[in-house]
Amino acid sequence: MEPPAPGEVLMSQAIQPAHADPRGELSAGQLLKWIDTTACLAAEKHAGVSCVTASMDDIQFEETARVGQVISIKAKVTRAFSTSMEIHLKPVSLLTEQDRVEHSLASERRKIRLQHEETFKNLMKERSKSDDAIGDGEEGTVSTKSTSVQSIELVLPPHANHHGNTFGGQIMAWMETVANISASRLCQAHPFLKSVDMFKFRGPSTVGDRLVFSAIVNNTFETCVEVGVRVEAFDCQEWAKDQGRHINSAFLIYGAVDDKQELVTFPRIKPVSKDDFRRYYGALARKRIRLGRKYIISHKKEVPLRVHWNINNQVSLSDGNVEALQKLAAKSGWEITSASEKIKIYTLEEPDILSVWVEKHVARPAHLAYHLLSDFTLRPLWDPHYVSCQIIDWVSEDDQIYYITCPVVNNDKPKDLVVLVSRRSSCKDGSTFTVAMKSVLLASVPSSPQYIRSEITCAGFVIHAVSSNSCIVSYFNQISDSILPYFAGNLGGWSKSIEDAAASCIQFIENTMDDGLTRTS
Repeated sequence: MEPPAPGEVLMSQAIQPAHADPRGELSAGQLLKWIDTTACLAAEKHAGVSCVTASMDDIQFEETARVGQVISIKAKVTRAFSTSMEIHLKPVSLLTEQDRVEHSLASERRKIRLQHEETFKNLMKERSKSDDAIGDGEEGTVSTKSTSVQSIELVLPPHANHHGNTFGGQIMAWMETVANISASRLCQAHPFLKSVDMFKFRGPSTVGDRLVFSAIVNNTFETCVEVGVRVEAFDCQEWAKDQGRHINSAFLIYGAVDDKQELVTFPRIKPVSKDDFRRYYGALARKRIRLGRKYIISHKKEVPLRVHWNINNQVSLSDGNVEALQKLAAKSGWEITSASEKIKIYTLEEPDILSVWVEKHVARPAHLAYHLLSDFTLRPLWDPHYVSCQIIDWVSEDDQIYYITCPVVNNDKPKDLVVLVSRRSSCKDGSTFTVAMKSVLLASVPSSPQYIRSEITCAGFVIHAVSSNSCIVSYFNQISDSILPYFAGNLGGWSKSIEDAAASCIQFIENTMDDGLTRTS
């Protein structure tokens, strides 16, 4: 094993039976304690003073570890921000390209933390105006009342640092234990922690405090469940008066497996009380914010383009383009993230892949929408994500290759694309139309230093006729890392860029007459 780099702290732990759950897997609570300890040591190494945990961003649990294995945890300070501490933190030295990437991502995470509360409030306002069905009359819906769990812990010296403050990791471990019990009451299986929403410590607790942990299921999402945990601290006097201090709240997301190690499907929740509805809608809002945060703060290197355009393979490339879009549209598991009268947005999460589906109801014939949307030279007229689109190769009546430029995002260089657009109309009844697009490599259009060459892996429109004068236009995009910045804010709920583009698309189609001329008011 390589020695830690300057500023890094490396902790290795052998997993003993005492660290594991009944299935022999490392308990999430124990792992949280080790993570917190390692991170605190890295912070103290940089600051030169004792540090305490203020908050912890989202944690994604991707793999499990078992008794007998050794786990290594590496921590380092990626960026130092001004705080209310009575010291001035020195800037972090950036030695490598990876350091610079992590430094930049730290800034993005901080922005997300600062705007979290406002975004949550805005999403809750939207939910209060919506008329989403909540399972009234549905079979199998359950109340969360039976999932309420409370636990009390007395803070002893081994649970605290040398200043007498309770270790943040210890509090998180206790929170995970009570949340696990709550989730198990709903599924009667073996819950496992998938992720943790942002831990934020509102205040300290010290040796001698009684910590009361209250957990309850807020909502379920097919194969996962969100459990909310509230922590209150009491000293002796506060305990006698029943006047505690709210020191922490967090939201933990669990999956569950049965005795055959197969994923369990959770029953849908039926909120009853006002507090039930608050927690139910709050879980939906947090799920959307988590989705945006997850893909913003993850950093994956773009896979190089491998689809070379070759006129000899025109038919297979074109058919494969259309077939990929049709397969994406036919997938199950799409979850709605926002809805209005004419526009709905869905997302589909698969391993390492995020896809978006934007459904638009248009009061114009399907063939007109197909004519307008398959001509990408018109797209900059309604889509703010496209600056220019020009045909660089008219392959056939149904296939063209376009060069596209996109606007600046996140103060970076603008992006450009070379894409194959393939269109098809239904041979059976003419009621379904497909416009597929994917990036291709073209030797005549090399990358330019003025732009960041980006990739579209699978995207396009599927248009279904509803009547002779109306249709549903569905836009799909299997999001690549390079175009994620154009989607991330909307997915997380702090931007309306997708809704705005969809509304502009509807207006563009509805204002165009059958002869292709634009209406004027």
